[in-house]
Amino acid sequence: MFPALSRKVYGKNIVYFDNAATTQRVKSVLDKWNEVSIHSNANIHRAVHRLSDEATRAYEEARDAVRSFINAESREEIVFTSGTTAAVNLVAFCFGEAFIEEGDEVVVTEAEHHSNLVPWQMMCKRKKAFLRVLPINDDGHLVLDKLDSILSPRTKIMAVTHVSNVLGIVNPVKGIIAKCHDRGIPVFVDGAQGIVHCKVDVREMDCDFYAFSGHKLYAATGTGVLYGKKKWLDAMPPYMGGGEMVGNVSFAETTYAPLPLKYEAGTQNFASIATLKPAIEFVKLLNNNKLTKYTDSVKEYMLNTLALHSKVRLYGVPQGTSKDKIPVFSFSVDGVHHEDLALVLDKMGIAVRSGQMCAEPLMERLGLTGVLRASLAPYNTLEEVEYFVKCLNIAIGMFA
Repeated sequence: MFPALSRKVYGKNIVYFDNAATTQRVKSVLDKWNEVSIHSNANIHRAVHRLSDEATRAYEEARDAVRSFINAESREEIVFTSGTTAAVNLVAFCFGEAFIEEGDEVVVTEAEHHSNLVPWQMMCKRKKAFLRVLPINDDGHLVLDKLDSILSPRTKIMAVTHVSNVLGIVNPVKGIIAKCHDRGIPVFVDGAQGIVHCKVDVREMDCDFYAFSGHKLYAATGTGVLYGKKKWLDAMPPYMGGGEMVGNVSFAETTYAPLPLKYEAGTQNFASIATLKPAIEFVKLLNNNKLTKYTDSVKEYMLNTLALHSKVRLYGVPQGTSKDKIPVFSFSVDGVHHEDLALVLDKMGIAVRSGQMCAEPLMERLGLTGVLRASLAPYNTLEEVEYFVKCLNIAIGMFA
């Protein structure tokens, strides 16, 4: 089902624990990409011939699949991008152009990935606005008691991650959104991790924007989704100009295409976008009680083992039940560099991530230069976790 997981690394069966960065692709996704690339390789929307019609249909079927998956009100609210980063940049730029003035404020949190921080910084610098930060506590949880004092009459938008890619903590985004909406403040949610592990209903959540990447959801790379409430997408100017996003063009004036094409300038990554549909169909298959109980037990084992390990410091321990945490485990070992551990584990066939996780301000808050991160997917097994723990202990012993 996952061809990449059948290979060996250094003569050992691969144990792939870097799923928070990129998940491996399910066979149905690879088949769809090949089908479109081989049999329907033609530009979408613009021609009447058979190949173009097939490619367009596959592209737009993916939009319908996404709309249904996140329960958006209409397909016009689903904009395709190259990934979460592109979606954040789109909103930061376009919202900034439409609604941010000198002296206004944008709120982010201390746990954000660079992709949900730097674009807002860039916009604030361009518009002479101010960036304000909701802090985390020593355990990595948002200090929600400070939100009321941080929000002000000049706050124009808040950006918050659904789930931290470092801490794995599921943030109470619905409550944050409600509090912001009470003050008339829209909220952008970075769903790069949340879409994978949480049931996302954008209408029930009531977020104004929600963004995620396909490559973390078993789909092809170079694919992303921006959900935006129609009232905001209508009100914002387009991010890029070019083909496909126009209504009428003249030297005097150009009008723009209706949603969502207004934000989809140029030739789209249509073969890869088409893989979102089989990826979503696969995710739906994972939603059964037997598999959920098993994956929860694997997560519990990893959480308890690392939390109780005498030489490991685990970051992002849930305050309540383990349901408040996805299977993302970032940790450090006193006196041992995270990259040394990652290199040793790699030789044992285990793929993990080491470094700052594109979250340098969060690392600074935690007093770290980096961490080792093991992130699991439903195809990971209890046997793999047990092997990981055994190899981790060996690696620690080599440097202790």
